[in-house]
Amino acid sequence: MGLLEFIKDYFLGFWDYETPKIMVVKNKKLGVIYRGVQFLVITYFIWYVFISQKAYQDSETRPESSVYTKMKGTALQGDHVLDMVEYVRPSEGGDVISTILRRVVTHNQRQGTCAEHFTVPSANCSKDSDCVAGEVNFDGNGQRTGRCVPYYNQTFKTCEIQTWEPALAEAINFTVYIKNAIHFPKFKVLRGNIKPNKRNGQKYLNKCHYNEEKHPYCPIFRLGYIAEQAREKFSELCRTGGVIGVFINWKCDLDLDPSDKDGEEFRTLIKAFGIRLDVIVHGHAGRFSIIPTIINTVTAMTSVGICSIICDWIMLTFIDKNDIYSDRKFDDDSKVPSPSKPLTVPTELTIISYGSNHSDLSEGVAL
Repeated sequence: MGLLEFIKDYFLGFWDYETPKIMVVKNKKLGVIYRGVQFLVITYFIWYVFISQKAYQDSETRPESSVYTKMKGTALQGDHVLDMVEYVRPSEGGDVISTILRRVVTHNQRQGTCAEHFTVPSANCSKDSDCVAGEVNFDGNGQRTGRCVPYYNQTFKTCEIQTWEPALAEAINFTVYIKNAIHFPKFKVLRGNIKPNKRNGQKYLNKCHYNEEKHPYCPIFRLGYIAEQAREKFSELCRTGGVIGVFINWKCDLDLDPSDKDGEEFRTLIKAFGIRLDVIVHGHAGRFSIIPTIINTVTAMTSVGICSIICDWIMLTFIDKNDIYSDRKFDDDSKVPSPSKPLTVPTELTIISYGSNHSDLSEGVAL
């Protein structure tokens, strides 16, 4: 066969239409495998793709968000009453707010001196030589003066230090007001962490403290609760300071009513090292859309065809030992002429080359 004839046959064969041949195989093992694979594919698309991943929805992952924070509370330090103007920077504002838990008090440009706390390593002493002047213990509360002094009204002694004023222990009950609004411009939806339809809203906010079960929509958090959720001791934060990141993650199913609890709102607290609160907002929203629904439905229906491919491979590789199935699958029965009318019904004899996976009905020999 010359090159021109090959090109001609290939060109003419390109326009042929091929259709799969349906063959019923009476084999229970193969039937169980076929239905089992079908069940797995259909279950995957129904449960995981459509229910879990909500493939029928169009999603928005880059929302617009605003955060407003405000801290409240008062503390007593010696004879001084401190409010938020003195210990909060800024007292109200955006997504970052800081609170001062310890301060340096210098009366007439002098720092105070007192006995080091007895729990600090190497703070206990019996004579002045046990305390090195100018030494700073990073686990302690100040610089040592070199004197060994009685520990307040106790019988034992500790090293004297130039120290900070006592920590604001009352800060554990300080409250942080976090108001967050998030906007999904793709769906033109605005959500907030405060219920707008709450009766006596202002009265409710004046009394509530956030609780995951009792008051999930209260935007007021105790500093002690925040430290607890960050798995940190508040007393240790008062001594060393800390940066706590407050993550607000919105996961909204906009096909549901805003009051439905399936639209979940999550808050996660992550602790770093420093002394401030950082509020970070993430959002994801989804709403029903016909386009992804059609695409994923067609994908699911197409994927069911994998079952036939797998079973054909199993049948032809492991079951068809005598080439019985392969002969019938890759052959096309020719129409047999009726004995009574052998000359009036034209029929075709199909010629199949070795290794072909289809029947060619374009060239027939009339019988």
